[in-house]
Amino acid sequence: MSDTATLLINCPDRRGLVAAVSGFLYRIGANILHADQHQDNEQGLFFMRLEWSLEGVSLEGQAFREAFEREVAAPNSMRWRLEESKRMARVALFVSRYDHCLLDLLHRQRSGELRCEIPLVISNHETGREIARFYGAAFELVPVEKGAKSAAEARHWELLASHGIDLIVLARYMQVLSPEFVRRYPQRIINVHHSFLPAFVGARPYHAAFERGVKLIGATSHYVTEELDEGPIIEQDVVRVSHRDQLADLIQKGRDLERTVLSRAVRWHLEHRILLYGKKTVVFD
Repeated sequence: MSDTATLLINCPDRRGLVAAVSGFLYRIGANILHADQHQDNEQGLFFMRLEWSLEGVSLEGQAFREAFEREVAAPNSMRWRLEESKRMARVALFVSRYDHCLLDLLHRQRSGELRCEIPLVISNHETGREIARFYGAAFELVPVEKGAKSAAEARHWELLASHGIDLIVLARYMQVLSPEFVRRYPQRIINVHHSFLPAFVGARPYHAAFERGVKLIGATSHYVTEELDEGPIIEQDVVRVSHRDQLADLIQKGRDLERTVLSRAVRWHLEHRILLYGKKTVVFD
């Protein structure tokens, strides 16, 4: 595949936006490979994603940014960002005792389904050491002792900086990140919650669902914010359960959902398919 560039746009909705953007790309010789758009009529907002081949274009990188800002973005009050496929994201996986999401993400990365590098696995338990070694990732054990979370997070920051990490994925990491940690990585931490949010928040949602006698259970992947389990939702899925299912059955079915939901969210982030606004996301096809 040739190198590509992706443009993500968010701005007040008005006539002529598609023409302005596509016209600019035409003038620099870009061959558009994919285009998608969305309007939020209630808020009067416009969202757009375009991807094009970099072969034969007359503007790339900083030169593109300067020209696009001047000619298109500024006149239309656009918030936008440009991503290029030649730069592969570096991802760190955080995990606690349960390794099913860790295994799934490492396997998908090795098979080429997730286009990224995963150089680092961090855990507060020994779980995952041999798995990380098998897949060629460094494993770092960082215990989180009671009353010493700040020391653990300081070590996390050292490791993330030394490995040049772009994205953090909480692959069933059962520790609450501090507000300071979250502020350091805005829109760059993805979590999977073993429940269909906003129902059954907290640490034991399968137990709560079992006690409530629900007929559907789910999993949710979302960006992490300072409010626990309140970040913008990227992906969700559900599976039907019945009175015949015991707690262990719910947990097993839920883990299958967790793997699928988290991998989709990570893949869409890596492919630059997500735009955030307020507490919502737009996920382009």
